[in-house]
Amino acid sequence: MSFLRRRSASTPAGPDFDVLAMDPGDWPGNLGAGLLPAPDGSCQGVFLRYDLFGGRGPAMIIGNLPEGSPARDIAEGEAPFEVAQLLAALEDDEEVTVAGTEDVPVMQGDNLLIVRRVKLSQSRISCVQFDRSDNVLVTIASWDRPITDDLYALLKPLPAELFQQG
Repeated sequence: MSFLRRRSASTPAGPDFDVLAMDPGDWPGNLGAGLLPAPDGSCQGVFLRYDLFGGRGPAMIIGNLPEGSPARDIAEGEAPFEVAQLLAALEDDEEVTVAGTEDVPVMQGDNLLIVRRVKLSQSRISCVQFDRSDNVLVTIASWDRPITDDLYALLKPLPAELFQQG
């Protein structure tokens, strides 16, 4: 995916990598974003929470975790970080585990993605993951909505200004 690249800046106020997600202007609900800071102040990941339920909980979380992010280090069978964030936002304390994975080829524009569909013990959660060319892991977790191939066409790098501190 050659259109993604690390940002080059001296000390960015937000992440030093492009965040791939749906443009907030294209989403009819509420949007929230969270940054995962490291002790040195660098950004160890970004997750965006899309809410279509009118404040009753998120419909989808999209995470972007660079190589070396501690949120990527999960035990065998443990659900991805974004699934845990989705459950926490829904105030659901059910333990969810990974029941299996399946690799599926998907086109995103002119780029071929190998998408890993993560099958979970909670059937109301859909989850997919793919690695970008800049070693950022993108994870999409959705509540009560299947993740279809149409979603990948909506993903694009968001402007850095969205993540700058004011």
